[in-house]
Amino acid sequence: MSPSQSDTAPVIRGKAHVFGDDVNTDEIIPARYLNRTDPAFLGAHCMEDADPEFVRKVRAGDVIVGGKNFGCGSSREHAPIAIKAAGVACVVARSFARIFFRNAINIGLPIVVCPEAVADTSGGDDLEIDLAGGRLANRTTGHAFTFPPFIEEIQEIIAAGGLMPFVKGRMGKA
Repeated sequence: MSPSQSDTAPVIRGKAHVFGDDVNTDEIIPARYLNRTDPAFLGAHCMEDADPEFVRKVRAGDVIVGGKNFGCGSSREHAPIAIKAAGVACVVARSFARIFFRNAINIGLPIVVCPEAVADTSGGDDLEIDLAGGRLANRTTGHAFTFPPFIEEIQEIIAAGGLMPFVKGRMGKA
């Protein structure tokens, strides 16, 4: 299912695609594809070296679940762009590399740090994530978890679809 809009922030519901620790940006989008910047092209090759079947399995609204240090490696913004363009609605991980974290927010890709949920999730589990409420439910296992929600401004950046649309919206209101 794709994300649905609530009154405050999206509630995301999708199938989990689980990856391990230290998934780097070259695994997210291999360097051989970086001669193009088209999001659809990048999305078509998302996670190709980590799981060659990923783009055939992922559906709009699904969730990537990673271990520690997700998005480590180079500082390229292509990695979160590829994930978002592949239809992934959110990435949940034990921790994120700082530059990936910032790049994800900048392009409007929701990311959640929730180690307990990562430990409880298997591939194919049905996850529901309330970004504003800081709640993640694994509907397959029946377990629920909390995480610190982003501050209001970051939630607004994500809701706007990224930093550039957010700034353009703010400039239009000024």
